[in-house]
Amino acid sequence: MKVLLGVGGSEDSFRALEETVERARAAGDDLTVAVVENPQSDHTPDAVEDRVRSVLSEVDLAADVRRVEGDAGSRIVAIAEEEGFDQIAIGGGETSPMGKINLGSIAQFVLLNSHVSVKLVR
Repeated sequence: MKVLLGVGGSEDSFRALEETVERARAAGDDLTVAVVENPQSDHTPDAVEDRVRSVLSEVDLAADVRRVEGDAGSRIVAIAEEEGFDQIAIGGGETSPMGKINLGSIAQFVLLNSHVSVKLVR
């Protein structure tokens, strides 16, 4: 399966990174990681890319790592559709005290606009 993982530096995106890398390694998925700028994150895109490369190196998984500029949600959707990805994986936000999912703006945009299947990792 050809998987595009969006990582923007939030804790849920790092959790998605860990889980998606493990699944790609076990299933033999063709993984591409899109490092996007997330204004709600304390991490710079350089720091996010370093962490992505570190996680990939730890499990010895070859994956394409790209820096994606522009509106993160729309760029992730466009890349997935233009390049024939089978799935987009993104971090799934946090659960509110009432048990509802609070999605970040990037995850919400991808879920609402993608014609490619989206895996929400929580």
